[in-house]
Amino acid sequence: MSIQKVTIQGIAGCFHDVAARNFFSLHFPGQEVESVECETFPRMFKVLEDQPAMCGIMAIENTIAGALLQNHELLRNSDMRVIGEYKMRISHAISALPGETLESVKAVMSHPMALMQCDRFLEQYPGIRMVEWFDTAGAARDIAAGKLAGRAAICSTLAAELYGLNILESGIETNKRNFTRFLALAHKDMAEALSADPDKIDKASIVFTLPHTQGALSKILTILSFYDINLTKIQSMPILGREWEYRFYIDLTFDSLERFHQAIAAIKPLTTEYKSLGEYAECQQEV
Repeated sequence: MSIQKVTIQGIAGCFHDVAARNFFSLHFPGQEVESVECETFPRMFKVLEDQPAMCGIMAIENTIAGALLQNHELLRNSDMRVIGEYKMRISHAISALPGETLESVKAVMSHPMALMQCDRFLEQYPGIRMVEWFDTAGAARDIAAGKLAGRAAICSTLAAELYGLNILESGIETNKRNFTRFLALAHKDMAEALSADPDKIDKASIVFTLPHTQGALSKILTILSFYDINLTKIQSMPILGREWEYRFYIDLTFDSLERFHQAIAAIKPLTTEYKSLGEYAECQQEV
């Protein structure tokens, strides 16, 4: 069995790790997925640039927190290309050392966002103190490593299993419609070989800038509409040092890859900068 190394931001058991295992196991059956931990997203891109045979997975937007703007820019400035996407529902569990119960837990450790996302559950236990930690899986790992009695972690079920914690209750998040969209990445020299069959490609991510003239964006949208291209997302970001000018990140879906390429050929002359971030198969969202 071959091994596919995948860089993630975070440690084993974090939600990036869950997404990496799920996506690459699904799309490359027969390969074992080995997650390569990186402390930050910039570090993850540095590893990918230095080791082009690796793949990566990166969160790009969340239904509650919105877009991860830094990650858009990291992708644009890199030699990475999007080879797929994975839309995952974020579900939290509260986990502790074997023998602990919710009544014996005095403090719960997790990332501040996870604590916030589980506020309604935690309100039922006013005696449990909330402790902010750098990472959901990191909280589970540190409780297990330190044998911290009376402590619990809010983390993924995978993290609880990896670090030998008992799940006291799962699905404790307040909003059950909390989804994160992850992008699977590969170096541009490897992307074509790892991408989906061309017949299955029905989505693309692009970025461009436009001249600061009246109706510039409207013309682009009109052309895309003419070619039956659907916009699923448009994200604008100001361009540093160029007042009131913006860079546009756009996700597009289509029925015909040929029509998509025709549309891109038509809009390119209207842009001042253009880059394709990847063409791939749209992913169905987890339920």
